Amino acid sequence: MCRNIRTLHNFEPAATNDEVQAAALQYVRKVSGSTKPSKANEEAFNRAVAEIAHITGHLLEDLVTTAPPKDREIEAAKAKERAAKRYAAAG
Repeated sequence: MCRNIRTLHNFEPAATNDEVQAAALQYVRKVSGSTKPSKANEEAFNRAVAEIAHITGHLLEDLVTTAPPKDREIEAAKAKERAAKRYAAAG
């Protein structure tokens, strides 16, 4: 599950609310050990996702860097190349 959490800082354009929400959801899924909470835990699960997404938004707004912004397409190509090497070595 954690592999789905992507770096969101220092991209141009900046991370969207949907990307922040998706990262928060993946984090809560990993920590809770559940991809879909039971009815008894659904409220706590959803509240945790909302709170983590909210604080993640603040974190991204507050972080500073002198590095130039990363390009999403270039980073995606690098990730595909790493995956191809990893899976080729495993096979």
